[in-house]
Amino acid sequence: MFNSELFTLQLRIAQLMAETQTVMALRLLAMSGAIPAKRGENERMVEEKGVAMASAFAAGVTEMMKGRRPDQIMSAAMAPISRKVSSNRKRLMK
Repeated sequence: MFNSELFTLQLRIAQLMAETQTVMALRLLAMSGAIPAKRGENERMVEEKGVAMASAFAAGVTEMMKGRRPDQIMSAAMAPISRKVSSNRKRLMK
């Protein structure tokens, strides 16, 4: 693993953390009534977790079985979660 690859992975982790905090804040504000809540958002929030985690696990295991480096495994495992969090952030900020 090269320094640039490690740095890129760290940036992706930081971006995921920031987007996750934004989604959590928006959902908490909606649950408290501070902002309008979209119908079915609480159910959606619970239902999407299992699917995202299973996708992340499958992606990570697939890369591991291919003999990839740890940073590649982590990147592959983060990809489904990152896509979901990013789409949630965009949807909730409308």
